[in-house]
Amino acid sequence: MLIRFLVCFVFAVAIASVDCNSEGDALISWKLKLVDPNGVLQSWDPTLVNPCTWDLGNAGLSGPLVPQLGTLANLQYLEVFGNNLTGTIPTAIANLTKLVSLDLYQNQFNGAIPESLGNLVSLSFLRLNSNKFSGILPVKVIQLVRYGNLRILNVSENQLAGTVHRKTTSGFAVTKIIQDPRAQK
Repeated sequence: MLIRFLVCFVFAVAIASVDCNSEGDALISWKLKLVDPNGVLQSWDPTLVNPCTWDLGNAGLSGPLVPQLGTLANLQYLEVFGNNLTGTIPTAIANLTKLVSLDLYQNQFNGAIPESLGNLVSLSFLRLNSNKFSGILPVKVIQLVRYGNLRILNVSENQLAGTVHRKTTSGFAVTKIIQDPRAQK
């Protein structure tokens, strides 16, 4: 009887692990919040081994980013530029520690740029330009230039205040920081 129970238990665990695709679930929860007038999301298959391979730049999408995206532990590129996405950047995005490129430019995002983005030390490209972000650019994000891998930081064409002072220190990689010219005084 015990052997029969163990066989059934192992079988149930095997089925549960096959049916459970947390990354696919996170993406489907986001898909349900998006408006997709061009039908680019119709081909999404949450059962794929790697469901994180969709090209969503200039796709005509509208809607928010969802906190569940922060569970995509292996995501390296989040490129949703040139859409009509709205709302704020969920702080859970800071959980994407393997992220190399975060391209949210040319959308309608607003609110503050989360300081938690400064945790993304693998980030090489952070493009947040042409949105409606307000407040100041967090120092922790700027420090990604100096202490992380960040090579391009573009926050121009937003409603940000303050300036980023240029310093040349030998030993650091050349980084291009693009900010609003009207904010420099």
